[in-house]
Amino acid sequence: MSTANSDSSITIDGVAVPVRIRRSARAKAYRLSLDHARGELRLSLPMRANLNRALGWAQGHEGWVRTQMAARPALVRLEDGTCFPLEGREVRICWMADASRTVRIEGDRLTLGGVRESVGPRVLRWLRARARGVLEEESHAMACDHGLIVASVGIGDPRSRWASCASSGAIRYSWRLILCPPHVRRATVAHELAHLLHMDHSPAFHAAHARILGEDPKPARAWLREHGSGLHRYHA
Repeated sequence: MSTANSDSSITIDGVAVPVRIRRSARAKAYRLSLDHARGELRLSLPMRANLNRALGWAQGHEGWVRTQMAARPALVRLEDGTCFPLEGREVRICWMADASRTVRIEGDRLTLGGVRESVGPRVLRWLRARARGVLEEESHAMACDHGLIVASVGIGDPRSRWASCASSGAIRYSWRLILCPPHVRRATVAHELAHLLHMDHSPAFHAAHARILGEDPKPARAWLREHGSGLHRYHA
């Protein structure tokens, strides 16, 4: 059980930095992390911990916060001329006044026409739709190959995880997986399917993950650890 609000802040070099407070029954101590995409700090603390003391503790880590914020990737707006990764390869958004409004892939270009000012939101909707279609197809196909049943597939934009699987068989993915190389995306799908067999991260779960994927998932996990946070910088 956890609760959250975002009404607090600490001061870094004279600037108020928002802090999202999350109280958790499982938390045994304070934990500070940075949401690179939002530039927002997260402070986890036990349910009955004193908030002022927790914020004072976070303020004491000003040097760490400054270093983390300096190292975070700059936000990238999806607009005409922007380059970004799509299924592991770099593509460029190309707006053309006489082109169709429909987003199309032409080699290493993503072309579209229509209103130039709406390029970002339309490309984002296209990416989310593509992510849902690809992830839904791969989830059901991989599940069928291993005698598993997926109740439903949805997408969202979570900040702290790439996917989740409920005991009901409903799986929800981050749409940003469509930006990853295919082997990373498939490893994530296999990870969630393994949770249909084991709702934990036991040795049995890891064995099921590798069996469903058909290869060692460690390289995919390593890729996400190294590059995953950077995928959150793209926005409309």
